[in-house]
Amino acid sequence: MKTEFSAEQLARPEIAEANGIIRSCVHCGFCTATCPSYQVLGDELDSPRGRIYLIKDMLENDRPADVMTVKHIDRCLSCLACTTTCPSGVDYMHLIDHARIHIERSYRRPLGDRLLRTLLANLLPYPGRFRMALWLARLGRPLAGMLPGRLRAMVELAPRNLKRSAEPAGRRFHAPQGERRGRVALLAGCAQQVLDAGINRAAIRLLTRNGYEVVVTSAGCCGALTHHMGREDDARASARANINAWLAEADSDGLDAILVTTSGCGTVIKDYGHMFRDDPMGAQADRVAALARDVTEFLAGINLPVLPDRGQHVAYHAACSLQHGQKIRDQPKTLLKNAGFRVSEPRDSHLCCGSAGTYNLLQPEISTELQARKVAHLGELRPDIIAAGNLGCMVQIGAGTAIPVVHTVELLDWAYGGPRPSAVDAIKLPE
Repeated sequence: MKTEFSAEQLARPEIAEANGIIRSCVHCGFCTATCPSYQVLGDELDSPRGRIYLIKDMLENDRPADVMTVKHIDRCLSCLACTTTCPSGVDYMHLIDHARIHIERSYRRPLGDRLLRTLLANLLPYPGRFRMALWLARLGRPLAGMLPGRLRAMVELAPRNLKRSAEPAGRRFHAPQGERRGRVALLAGCAQQVLDAGINRAAIRLLTRNGYEVVVTSAGCCGALTHHMGREDDARASARANINAWLAEADSDGLDAILVTTSGCGTVIKDYGHMFRDDPMGAQADRVAALARDVTEFLAGINLPVLPDRGQHVAYHAACSLQHGQKIRDQPKTLLKNAGFRVSEPRDSHLCCGSAGTYNLLQPEISTELQARKVAHLGELRPDIIAAGNLGCMVQIGAGTAIPVVHTVELLDWAYGGPRPSAVDAIKLPE
């Protein structure tokens, strides 16, 4: 795609990077076939190619974002299916990130939008505040039908029953069982430890049974939630805290890996080097990014034994942040199969479920349509259990089906000697 940035504009590193990305697009349109928002809306400007045109026009003219550009950029899920499809290797992820930062800095949103985004940025990354908000949402559920669309979506997505409280604050160390094989850090997370702290507990049990020391730091949110809203200062502050905490562990007792059980977080942590590319902390960010692994990516390399068939059918939902963002596609399915589960995938498995961080709260109409499609495709498989590697997907899909939705690592922990996941306690399964 031809660009006409001035020499003065290209002297700015972020514009030079955007220029290179835009010029790599050859207008082929392959991305439209796999873009969820284009599939729902059918508008060229709601495809990656269309958004690239809007971003090019905005940046070339060095102007503040306008209403139309903001509308179509906001409708992007950042699922990154387009990057998997693109034959030209367009780095759409960093281009859309740059556009969101530009919008946040140059565009004054309507009051309701500003308030909602500020609320999300100041609730979701903070477990104590988030738990309180969920309790209030439960009280407000009977009135949900009277609320405007986005507030109604927030209330309806809140779980009817909160699980066990989040893990206690502070650094926590879990000793290995048997011979020590290594030492890993585990991201404590923010929203996940409130909505389902059992996911990390399952990971810790499985890792320690296999000889790994596990240290959980309490630096808080990885920065993904605010990063995808264009609030880059907030995202960097969160990322700095985690980088400092993890490198302190690495420099004191060593780390083989930094493990993440929420793939949306993992995609951003693996990109810390890019986030801090123009910062004195860049080298430290690169170190952390190089250590980061999705929990299934790590488990695939420790040679868990192959178990006999359990007779339980698992439909595997591939989170976008895992299959497109981190290019991890086969390891989770192979782990589940080796653990004795019968595994299948739904049709259109490359398309997003509509969760996408805060997308289901900010764009509920599109999100609901994508949720319905995903739930229908998973239901066609008639599985006993649905497995996923990202909490947002689990909440989104779980809100639309009675089939238990369980994190992949919980099923692996169960198969290799851990307790039965609480989500499947109420149903009868073949044993």
